[in-house]
Amino acid sequence: MPTPPEDLRRRAEELRRGIRDHDHRYYVQDAPKITDAAYDRLFRELEELEKRFPTLVTPDSPTQRVGGAPADKFEPYTHAEMMLSLENALDFQELAAWEERLRSLIAPDRTVTYWCEPKLDGAALELVYEKGKLVAAATRGDGTIGENVTRNVRTIRGVPLILAGMPPSRLEVRGEVYMNKADFKRLNEENEEQGLKVFANPRNSAAGSLRQLDPAATAKRPLRIAVHGLGRVEGASYPTQEKAMRALAALGLPTSLARARHCRDLAAVKAYYDEMGEGREAIPFEIDGVVVKVNELELQRDVGARARNPRWAIAWKYPPREAETLLERIEVQVGRTGALTPVAVLTPVRVGGVMVGSATLHNQDMIDEKDLRVGDTVVITRAGDVIPEVVRSVVEKRPPDLPPYRMPEICPACGAKAVKAEGEVIPRCPNISCPAQVKGRILHFSRREAMDIDHLGEKLVDQLVVKELVKDPADLYSLSAEKLASLDRMAKKSAQNLVDALERSKKTTLARLIHSLGIRHVGDALAASLAGSLGSIEKLMEATAGELEELKDVGPEVAASIRGFFDNAANRRVVLKLLEAGVRPAPPSPRKAGPLTGMTFVFTGELSAMSRTKAKSLAESRGAKTAPTITRGVTHVVAGEKAGSKLKKAHDLGVTVIDEEAFLELVRSG
Repeated sequence: MPTPPEDLRRRAEELRRGIRDHDHRYYVQDAPKITDAAYDRLFRELEELEKRFPTLVTPDSPTQRVGGAPADKFEPYTHAEMMLSLENALDFQELAAWEERLRSLIAPDRTVTYWCEPKLDGAALELVYEKGKLVAAATRGDGTIGENVTRNVRTIRGVPLILAGMPPSRLEVRGEVYMNKADFKRLNEENEEQGLKVFANPRNSAAGSLRQLDPAATAKRPLRIAVHGLGRVEGASYPTQEKAMRALAALGLPTSLARARHCRDLAAVKAYYDEMGEGREAIPFEIDGVVVKVNELELQRDVGARARNPRWAIAWKYPPREAETLLERIEVQVGRTGALTPVAVLTPVRVGGVMVGSATLHNQDMIDEKDLRVGDTVVITRAGDVIPEVVRSVVEKRPPDLPPYRMPEICPACGAKAVKAEGEVIPRCPNISCPAQVKGRILHFSRREAMDIDHLGEKLVDQLVVKELVKDPADLYSLSAEKLASLDRMAKKSAQNLVDALERSKKTTLARLIHSLGIRHVGDALAASLAGSLGSIEKLMEATAGELEELKDVGPEVAASIRGFFDNAANRRVVLKLLEAGVRPAPPSPRKAGPLTGMTFVFTGELSAMSRTKAKSLAESRGAKTAPTITRGVTHVVAGEKAGSKLKKAHDLGVTVIDEEAFLELVRSG
């Protein structure tokens, strides 16, 4: 295994420190210092260094946040100190009664002040650090025994794997895992578009994400954490809750300090509660109340806890944001993948300070489960303070003889008969020329994460599709300024701006091009992975389902989706039209020469010294190529335990077969 030069070792450490700092600024402080593109360049540079010199990889490297095979189950984790849940107060009178009970437990002349912070509606979590390194993370469970979710939590970029400064020898902190409202909304939109599960609220989404058996699945969720309390601490002590939180923030842990406040009495607590409630809409994450804690930690210890609730803290909840209104009708919208989604059209009503006139109903199963009928009075809330949601029908107010609602059997946009794939709950329009699908595909194609085409809004796309100037994304590149200037509200300057943006978009990356095609289950992260593995759009178009399944992050369902996309003649024509129009993704960086240059390896079976992914990286770091299957050009097959059909095929084709030890000897001698 090659030994890295000292300058590259120093560069790797510098990159690790820099990336950790940028993660902290972005995920904890909400104050990024560099652009996403600049961050990606730093990350890729570190990946390349670690790929060339595997000895540079450290367990706490930012590149190691995602990894490992999925678990069969979570191991139990016993908390050193019980994780308690909070008692609730629903109004000021209940808060005052809590304070009265608190004061009855302490001397009359003892000073009590309060530390107040927003109550995030997320999933409770404990983080355990030893000598500044994250060693464990666990859910609350029953308060005594939770689930060990360490591998999943390591994927959350806001969680420091190494603490800054001088941390205690052992530090247990408690916090809340949550999602920002905008991230939650985007996740649901993407899931709905792909026919995947949608979440009722950010809390359910955060809790479900923490309990994914595959850490890679957790990594794809936009999770954050805010630390708000302590468990067992060895090697440090703090006099107050406020000073403890400031100390945790100084160690690099994300907290709610910016929105917390030290309050002298209940009058100040009420002012804080009212202020947070009034500004609730502007807070980027969902809160359902404020948490009031005794600030003095010695006093917290003195008053102790009941069976499951601390006597020194309480959650003062905000009233639920709900309203009743009339379900006037149900309209069916058609997405870019042909998914037919029912949407409730409501008599507009104000919910949480926002007028709501519509809400997605997701699918027929959800309509049936909630027994929703056109003409019903329904209860509306805003999931995550963002997405309008129909909670239930008010059956006692239902007019007689309202029939149950049934989804239409034909596409409302083109009239094609809807079909429902086995195992799916969402019907789809099979007509790829359906104007609603065409519009959706074009809007997706132009998104910032895809081809990044400025000046192409929804109303303009409507006109282009209705007037049949554009029938697929590739047709965009045939538009001229003259054609565009003839459209409604399209001046010559605007037309030229769009033409210029289209021309700029031709210079793109392979990952963006793959993502822009809108293949089901292929988001931007997987598109980047496919680009790195295959290197060209042509190879992706021709890869078999079996070859695709050999690639990182690709399972049978995704492989079938990709293969099905390119088996469709119309889709292949669009890709060829894009290439003919001059869309040429930048070729992948040339592979650096090394002692194994000229060799191509296929790995099969179970290796003992390392995973197959690690073995591939090792071969590539020495200049070799790797392939998912045995094809012309493969020079060596490395066979581990339980090698299957690839071993037989290698013997049949006369390809050199070596074992793991022989492979490592090749690497060492090269």
